[in-house]
Amino acid sequence: MFYIGLIHKGDDTDYGISFPDFPGCISAGKSFEEAMIMGKEALGFHVEAMKDHGYTIPKPSELEDIKANKDGFWADDLSDATIVRVPLIMHVDRPKRVNISLNPSLLSAIDQAAKEQGMTRSAFLASAALQHLG
Repeated sequence: MFYIGLIHKGDDTDYGISFPDFPGCISAGKSFEEAMIMGKEALGFHVEAMKDHGYTIPKPSELEDIKANKDGFWADDLSDATIVRVPLIMHVDRPKRVNISLNPSLLSAIDQAAKEQGMTRSAFLASAALQHLG
């Protein structure tokens, strides 16, 4: 699941990220990439806290709906924002067993790389996926 994030950069500020679906969920980074990483973590922790307190987690808004809300809280922020999609990755989720199909030579390369890095196949694949998701 992905949520819309708004990244801003002022002349003398770091990159900031906020989420229209989660007022109060903000983060920042010295670079655009760091703001994305920090935003992903902030979003995950924010949703975990909401769940812990019994709040309902909103479904991701469509960009068109956010743009159409001209009088809403985010109306001014859209004009100078870079709009990004941020994956919701919960840190407290339990691992789930899945069945995937891979080319045998790719699987062999994954297993070798995982072993060289002292990782399990699952940890290696999860790490690669997280890296790809930003």
